[in-house]
Amino acid sequence: MNASLTAADARGVAGFLREVHGALLGAGFPLSLAGAPAARAAAAAAAAQLDDYILPRLDRLDAPLLAVIGGSTGAGKSTLVNALIGRPVTRTGAVRPTTRQPILLHHPAEAEWFTSQRVLPSLSRVQAGAGELAPQDAVGAAAGTLLLQGEATVPRGLAILDAPDIDSIADENRRLAGQLLAAADLWIFVTTANRYADAVPWKLLAEAARRDILLAVVLDRVPPGVEEEVREDLMTLLTAESLGHAPIFVVQESGLDENGMLPAGSVDPIRRWLGALAADAEGRTDIARRTLAGAVRALAGRVEEVAEAAEVQQATAARLSGAAEAAYQEALAAILRSTEDGTMLRGEVLARWQDFVGTGEFMRGIETRVGWLRDRITAFFTGQPAPATTVAAAIETGLHSVIVEESAKAFEQTEQWWRSDDAGRALLAGRGTYVSDEFSAEAARQVREWQQDLLELVSTEGSDKRFAARMLSFGVNGVAVALMVVVFASTGGLSGAEIGIAGGSAVVGQKLLEAVFGEDAVRRLAKTARDNLERRCRALLDDEKEKFIVLLTPVAAQTPPEALFAYARRLAGTDLAEGTTAGGSR
Repeated sequence: MNASLTAADARGVAGFLREVHGALLGAGFPLSLAGAPAARAAAAAAAAQLDDYILPRLDRLDAPLLAVIGGSTGAGKSTLVNALIGRPVTRTGAVRPTTRQPILLHHPAEAEWFTSQRVLPSLSRVQAGAGELAPQDAVGAAAGTLLLQGEATVPRGLAILDAPDIDSIADENRRLAGQLLAAADLWIFVTTANRYADAVPWKLLAEAARRDILLAVVLDRVPPGVEEEVREDLMTLLTAESLGHAPIFVVQESGLDENGMLPAGSVDPIRRWLGALAADAEGRTDIARRTLAGAVRALAGRVEEVAEAAEVQQATAARLSGAAEAAYQEALAAILRSTEDGTMLRGEVLARWQDFVGTGEFMRGIETRVGWLRDRITAFFTGQPAPATTVAAAIETGLHSVIVEESAKAFEQTEQWWRSDDAGRALLAGRGTYVSDEFSAEAARQVREWQQDLLELVSTEGSDKRFAARMLSFGVNGVAVALMVVVFASTGGLSGAEIGIAGGSAVVGQKLLEAVFGEDAVRRLAKTARDNLERRCRALLDDEKEKFIVLLTPVAAQTPPEALFAYARRLAGTDLAEGTTAGGSR
């Protein structure tokens, strides 16, 4: 990375990074899955790092380096900060957690770099007066407030930030410590001779390796005579994490004076190291660029993790949606089967149809007199049969019952399937059981409207003068009812005597319609009627299915996993030396 980013390069990369930021904010992981809380935290942390460090540093590579001092509880961070400054600027104490409010120490001439919201914009600012003791452990101190303090002993080109304990018992302190470390150009990790191998710090040190951040380790409170042994063991651990290049500074165990200060000269090697970094303007820019590039590479990994979690959310939503789709598709198929296999011509419908076209004795013998019927069909409608409306009412009742029953089955099947899934069960929490009153009323309305459609269909077809006279003999309602019977005429679901009865019913309806319109027109009318019924039933069931699908809307509103994967690939290919991204240009 010898080349420097031009202003145009930086703007191009910054625009892409803001897209990534928006995509991360759009990944909310609404389904209650095992990995959702961690994924939300990862997305939020990645977006925060873009705000807190990556975008501000990309904008100004020449800004002072931010050295964050972090470590475990009781490691001596505040004591180290006081020693580096040369006077007490932050309190220490035995009661944990001690560091509740972060303090940022800078040279007085460089205050403008930190008083604005340029870095760590989510933290409010409080400016301490010169020579004051930072009140960070005072009652009511806000962890979300950054205390700024100018100190002449801080070298220009560098600022020091005292962070909360990384293993604090306070959740907010641990979160804030992670946020501050993510905003650092370099880390000064403070540990002790008896705690340097603790698990929690090494998780953060592994993150330092992924970010390729400049790291220094301060080994505090080292008893006399064990310095080399402890240093050697620590170096072995660092090398195993690809951090063997990190300098190790040893602070001997010693007493503090009345002001809580270490003996003079205890931290001189650390002070000189920081001073040398601050004095080299070109070196500072190289460090900033290296850390920035490492942060972007690490961000690619985080975004990929977020994408994988989003993919699981999407797959779960698809599985739940598919279960609802399958249940309601089967309900529609069952309704249509009941209208095609002759079962609709049982019971009340069949009785009313018999009353309408003639006596039951006639219907029972109709199979042997089909030829005679062809010549005498009109005669059966010139007497005083039962009104066609009674047949239509019976059809309405039967069809309505089938629709409501199959819808209820679909609801129960979907609910049962969803409740067997953790995410589905959480979505259904607090929902009542299936209540069919509203659906029943709507289903009845749709059946009546379908029957009305058939009346209009028959009227339109019979508007031709060639058909009008014939239809007058039967009446529009009678012809429409005959069409309904023909729609339900298949006998595939019947057996025994029912086949003959239903078959005879179908023949009567078929011949009546053919007498009015002709054979081809009857086939066309029956298909139109069936298609219309299927459309109305599908719409009814889709509305019921939507009661489940709408619960998945938050997933559909999230940033798609494929978009997040694409961003991760481009981040991995971002070259901050050349100002380009994979798949993008300068």
